[in-house]
Amino acid sequence: MSLANGRTYLAIPGPSALPDRVLRAMHRAAPNIYEGEIETLAAGLVRDLKSVALTRYHCGIYIANGHGLWEAVNANLFSRGETALVMATGRFGHGWAEYARRMGITVEMLDFGLKSPADPAQLEAALRADTDRKIKAVFVTHMDTATSIRNDIPALRAAIDAAGHPALLAVDCIASLACDEFRMDDWGVDIMISASQKGLMVPPGLGFLFASDKALEAGKAADLRTPYWDWTPRLFPDYVYEYFGGTAPTHHMFGLRESLDMIAEEGLEAIWARHATLSQSLWAAFDAWSAGGHDIALNVADPALRSHSVTAARIGGGNAERLRKWLEAEAGVTLGIGLGMAEPGTPEIDSYLRVAHMGHVNAHMTLGVIASMEAGLQALGIPHGAGGVAAAAKVIARHGR
Repeated sequence: MSLANGRTYLAIPGPSALPDRVLRAMHRAAPNIYEGEIETLAAGLVRDLKSVALTRYHCGIYIANGHGLWEAVNANLFSRGETALVMATGRFGHGWAEYARRMGITVEMLDFGLKSPADPAQLEAALRADTDRKIKAVFVTHMDTATSIRNDIPALRAAIDAAGHPALLAVDCIASLACDEFRMDDWGVDIMISASQKGLMVPPGLGFLFASDKALEAGKAADLRTPYWDWTPRLFPDYVYEYFGGTAPTHHMFGLRESLDMIAEEGLEAIWARHATLSQSLWAAFDAWSAGGHDIALNVADPALRSHSVTAARIGGGNAERLRKWLEAEAGVTLGIGLGMAEPGTPEIDSYLRVAHMGHVNAHMTLGVIASMEAGLQALGIPHGAGGVAAAAKVIARHGR
C-alpha cells in the first residue's frame, strides 16, 4: 500500500509547481491572434518582464526552452569564428559553450569545477591577457541548475571593467529569475536570458532574452543570425506576430500574465526573502542529517554561494537514487536527479540528487518535502543524523517572529 495517492509534488528544478491561478488563466478559449486583446497582452508582458529583470532595456520572447535562448544569444551576437569566454560552474555552463562551438563560435573556457563559483580575479587576468580584444562576450550562469552554485554577477562585471575590456557580460538566469536577487541594469549585465518554467511559474515553452543597447550595437554585423532567431523584430515589433516569430503562444501568454501579476502582488524583495528562508530550512535539515560523519552533504559548502532556488546534494553509496525512488513511489514527491556530478551510467551518479524550492512554493510545501525525505531515510535504513525536520522548522519559526 502506497501513501502517494493524492496530490503529488514535483520538487525538481523545472518545471516548477504551477499555481492554480495560472492554470485557471490558461483554461479558456483561444483569442483572435491578429489584433485587439492579444496586442495589449503582448505589450504588457514585455513591460512587466522588464520589471522582473529590473531593466529599462529591451525584451524579446521566443517559443523555446532555455537551450533555445542560448542559441538566440549566439545567433544574434556572433559571427562565425568570433570568440566567447565561458565561465563554467557546472553542466549548464558547459552546455552553453557546446552550443556556441557547434554554431562556429570560438570558445575559451574557464572551468571552476563542480563546487566553486567563478573567480573574478581569473576573469580579469584572462581579459587582460586578451590584448587583441578577441573576446566578444563573457558567458556565465547566475546559478547553475546542476551544481546549485550561485555566481557573484556584480563582482564579475567589476572584473571586466577593471581589465578595461569591451567584452559584453551575458548571464543565464534561467533557474534564478524571480527566485534569487538579480538586477540587470544595476549590475551592468548586457544580455540576460530566462525561461517560463521555473521562477516565473508557467509551463515550459517560453524563453526570454533581455539585451542592452550596447549588446544590440555589438551584434549588428552578426552573420549567424537566421530569420527565426533574429531578435530585431521581437525587440521592435510592428505587428503582434513579430513578438513571437509567427503565431502567438496564446495560452502560455494567459498563464504568464497571471504569474506576472502574482509576482507584482508579492513584490520582488519579498519573493527573494521567501526563497532565501525556504532554502535555508532545507540546508538546516541536511546539516542535521550529515551530523556524525554520515555520507550526506550539500554540494556547495559556503551558504553564501548557494542558490536559493535549488539545492544539489550527495547521499553516498547510491542512496540518493534509492531515496528518490522511495519518495516518488511512497510519498508522492519527485526530487531532481543529479546532473553532471558523475559520468552517466556509472554507480556514482546514483549518489546525487537535487531538491527544488523555486517559484510557487511555501513553508508547508518545503517542510513537507523535508519530512518526507526524513521518513525515506528512516524507511530505507540510510545512515543519517537525527532532527532534520526540527532543524528546518526552527528556521521557518525564526522567520515568522
